Amino acid sequence: MNLAQFPRRRYTAGWTPLEKLENLTRLLGGPNIYIKRDDLLGLAAGGNKTRKLEFLMADALAQGADTVITCGAVQSNHCRLTLAAAVKEGLHCQLVLEQRVPNSYRRHASGNNFLYDLLGVEAVHVVEGGSDVNGKMEEVAADLVKQGRKPYIIPGGGSNPIGALGYVSCAQETLAQLFDMGVNIDHIVLTSGSAGTHAGFLTGILGENANIPVTGISINRKKEPQTDLVFGLAQKTAAKLNLQREIRREDVVVFDDYVGEGYSRPTQGMLDAVRLLASKEAILLDPVYTGKAMAGMLDLLKKGYFDGDKNILFLHTGGSPALFAYTDVFFGIQGGTPGAGGYR
Repeated sequence: MNLAQFPRRRYTAGWTPLEKLENLTRLLGGPNIYIKRDDLLGLAAGGNKTRKLEFLMADALAQGADTVITCGAVQSNHCRLTLAAAVKEGLHCQLVLEQRVPNSYRRHASGNNFLYDLLGVEAVHVVEGGSDVNGKMEEVAADLVKQGRKPYIIPGGGSNPIGALGYVSCAQETLAQLFDMGVNIDHIVLTSGSAGTHAGFLTGILGENANIPVTGISINRKKEPQTDLVFGLAQKTAAKLNLQREIRREDVVVFDDYVGEGYSRPTQGMLDAVRLLASKEAILLDPVYTGKAMAGMLDLLKKGYFDGDKNILFLHTGGSPALFAYTDVFFGIQGGTPGAGGYR
C-alpha cells in the first residue's frame, strides 16, 4: 500500500511505543498482553484522532481552508485534537457539540471541555442529542462562506476514507515494530466507535496480508449497525488505496456487550478496567472509549475467547483528559452528569 501518494502533515515525532504489559500479564496468568500507545501521539494530550488529522488537515490546507468545523460529544477527544491541529496550522476552528446525555454541556466543565477554551476555540455550537449534527455543520459552513471565509468540514471522529488512512498507516507501523521486536501477535483488540480507527486498522492489516484477527469493542452501537458502519468505511478506504485484497463483511468482528446504558455512560467494568491499568501499569485509559474496550477484552479473556492465543495486542486510542470530567463517578458521588464532572 502506497500511502505516500496522499498529502500528510506530521504531528508526532516518530512511532508510538509498543510495550508488553508485564504486570497485567502476570496478574492474569497469560496470555502475554501488549499495548500500542497511541495515547502518546502528538498534539494536545494525544489520542488516535491525531493520526487521522494528519491526512485530513493536509486535505483542508490543499483546499485553501481558513476554518475547520467538526462535531462530537461534549467531552469529545476528536474535537480537542481537531482544535489543536487547527492551532498548529494557524486555522480557525468551530465545534458542534451534541448533548448525547441530556444537560451534559457546561461551558466551564473540566476535561476536554476546559481544553476547548484553553486552546482558543472560535465558537461552540451546542445541539441536543439526536440532532442532525452534519446539517448543523453545513449550516455553520454556509454562514462562514457568506462572510467570505473558506470552511472545511471534518466528520465526527475524523471517520471518512481520508481520515481512515491514518490507521492504515498505524497498522503498517505496528507490523514493522512487531517484526523488530520479534513478537508474533495472535489477536488485536481495539475500540470501535465512529469506525475510522477500526476500519482503517483492519484495512491496513488485510492490505499487508498479515492475517491477524482484529476484534472491535463497540462503545455506542449494537453489533449489526456497527459492523455495517465499519465494513462500509473499510471498503471505501480500500477503494481509495486501490487495494486488491477483498474486504469481506465477515472480516469485521464487533462485540456490543460492553456499551452499558449508552455512549459515555459509565459501567462498572469500565471503572474496574481504568483502575486496574492505572494501578498495575501506570497507564491512563479513558472513561468513554478505552476503558470500555479494555473491560471488554478482560471479560473475553475470562470467557476463553482468546484460548490458544499466546500474544494479544490492545490498541490504546487515548482520551485520558476526559477522566477529569468523571471524577465524581470514580469517587462514587451521585448527582453529577457525565461530561460535566459526574453522572446521574
